[in-house]
Amino acid sequence: MGRMAPAPDSSQREAARTLEIMQRLREVEESILARAPEHDLEPSLDRIQAVMELAGDPQRTYPVIHLTGTNGKTTTARVIESILREMGLTTGRFTSPHLHSMLERISIGGRPIEAEKFLRSYAEVIPLIELVDARSAENDEPRMTYFEVLVAVAYAAFADAPVDVAIIEVGMGGSWDATNVADGVVSVITPIALDHQHFLGNRVTDIALEKSGIIKAGGIVISADQGDPAVTAILAERAEEVGAQIAVEGEQFGLDGADVALGGQALSVRGLSTTYPDLFLPFHGAHMAQNATLAIAAVEAFLGGGEQELDLDVLKAGLAAATSPGRLEVVRRSPTVLVDAAHNPAGATALRDGLQEAFTFTKLVGVVAILKDKDASEMLEILEPVLDEVIITRTTSARAMRPNDLGEIAKGIFGEARVTVVGDLPDALDRAAGIADESGVGGGVLATGSVITAAEVRMLLGVTDV
Repeated sequence: MGRMAPAPDSSQREAARTLEIMQRLREVEESILARAPEHDLEPSLDRIQAVMELAGDPQRTYPVIHLTGTNGKTTTARVIESILREMGLTTGRFTSPHLHSMLERISIGGRPIEAEKFLRSYAEVIPLIELVDARSAENDEPRMTYFEVLVAVAYAAFADAPVDVAIIEVGMGGSWDATNVADGVVSVITPIALDHQHFLGNRVTDIALEKSGIIKAGGIVISADQGDPAVTAILAERAEEVGAQIAVEGEQFGLDGADVALGGQALSVRGLSTTYPDLFLPFHGAHMAQNATLAIAAVEAFLGGGEQELDLDVLKAGLAAATSPGRLEVVRRSPTVLVDAAHNPAGATALRDGLQEAFTFTKLVGVVAILKDKDASEMLEILEPVLDEVIITRTTSARAMRPNDLGEIAKGIFGEARVTVVGDLPDALDRAAGIADESGVGGGVLATGSVITAAEVRMLLGVTDV
């Protein structure tokens, strides 16, 4: 008789199981990606509401801090999460888009959801999603979108964890965003500007009206200084209409001071209940200081209705531990390579101001790739004063603007001598690094123009931590 094969040891069994999970995850991701993408919206809450009701409304089993605005949402959400985790709470966080993996969008305890837990929550909701899809098909209506499916999975996963609080960022807008089937006890409104006009409207007041839909009865609204009294008035009117309290940056709370510090900045923040001095924030730029200020006020509102002081040492630890990948992030030294996910004029302005405030490059070379539905001309005009040269390229996204087309726009702004068009991002990054190297220790590279640009440059340089 032949000898029996030895029984697999535990490490082999674990490897086989991991492989099986990853294969299943790929299948599920492909299935979700086959749905209408998040930039191709179906403005209705009917489908996601139906799925949530069939699932027993998991989004009502934990309190929610809900965030909307045009820029700064993800960073503000991550800072809120970091502070609350430092206070001992188990957090769920839903943000978008992701840099490298779909799993990043759903975080539990500050880390992307484990593949096995994601699959378990998907398995819980997919029969319900298919039921709602079938009903939609009978009425010649679209099936659930990519984003709606991820919202359903996130809300189920947070209930299963379970979390003490969920920090939820809208995908786009507010009123009809799929996340809005949850009712935030705190609604955070970051600065509102023009973006996604084809969905949200061409006036900032139209966009504010749409975003104000996340303000819910009995809640507390934490609003950034909107820089436009008409926008603030819309938010205040909505709050009054539903019986919510509103606190506005510069009135009930605000940033008292900010100074550049090694690796970030030192802040003094006037919160809703007291002033918090000597805070270290490991991010650069005035926009990041504003994000942190909003986050502190949101945590105060959540924990004590804005009337209870936060423990200063715990707050300091929470801020110091916060991260914001892809946002004015140094991903390489020698030469310094920065990535930033700026993808609209407001984001480009914050990026430019952050660069001028915190960095002193003798020569900064831009690697710029922008999506074709964005205002490339205005973004490049905003960035022109801080970029000595630009390498125009494209990402792997099907929505990327053709490099030659973007290059023509850039030449009209920078002049032909400062613009080089390189078709592939890896080659563009190499070219930019070479130019920066030639200028000595003060040379640097900035890769920007979209979240995808930031993500792909991070990946090319071997940085994938989130």
